Amino acid sequence: PTCIFLFFYLLFTRFWLISVLYAVWWFFDYDTPARGGRRVSFLCGLRIWEYMRDYFPIKLVKTADLDPRHNYVMGFHPHGVLVAGAFANFCTYATGFKQLFPGLTSYLLMLPLWFRVPFFRDYIMCAGLIPSDKESARYQLCQRGGGNAVVIAVGGAPEALDAHPGSYNVLLAKKKGFIKMAMEHGAHLVPVFSFGENEVFDQVENPRGTWLRWIQERLQSIMGISLPLFHARGIFQYSFGLVPYRKPINTVG
Repeated sequence: PTCIFLFFYLLFTRFWLISVLYAVWWFFDYDTPARGGRRVSFLCGLRIWEYMRDYFPIKLVKTADLDPRHNYVMGFHPHGVLVAGAFANFCTYATGFKQLFPGLTSYLLMLPLWFRVPFFRDYIMCAGLIPSDKESARYQLCQRGGGNAVVIAVGGAPEALDAHPGSYNVLLAKKKGFIKMAMEHGAHLVPVFSFGENEVFDQVENPRGTWLRWIQERLQSIMGISLPLFHARGIFQYSFGLVPYRKPINTVG
């Protein structure tokens, strides 16, 4: 919302040309997210991501070698509230993905809605995020020579509504398209489980059948994003706030 507000606000100031030029750039750059985005290695390697890694802490655990001559579809679970583990492991260099899996480049899928937000779309593309649609994923899996790893939070945004500490609920009943896509393109499936992902935030109880859950699911079906009511700790106190708890996240793949 801040980026959208800024875009339109500038139109009514003496800096209106910035928004106009950006709109022209956006027109010609519209398909870039579906073509692998625009990863910037410098931003992925910033020291701030190491601080993020050490805060929880977050660790990436390798269980098998992955041949860089192949393409991969990594099924990530659980989604959690903010997908902190997936972002740190597959969008930054802080946890050593490049060293653990040499020759592979990871692409984390994100709701297409966010790639329609001015300015913000360019930021998330710099981290290697691409839209979570078939076209974007297939583009990477069709690349000859291999070396691409498409990371999918298999439960999607609806799974965030079940992200309660101490529970792991995966939504797969209508989410098996990633398996079919991997088979169509000869990509290897890699299961990835992130222990502790659901522990970093508390969420207001919303069991199925309650009015809160009905409203959340209704809004999710309309907007495409889920809206979990989460909370954790504050900056200087530990009773309430939106800062995530310092709980270890161990991502095994």
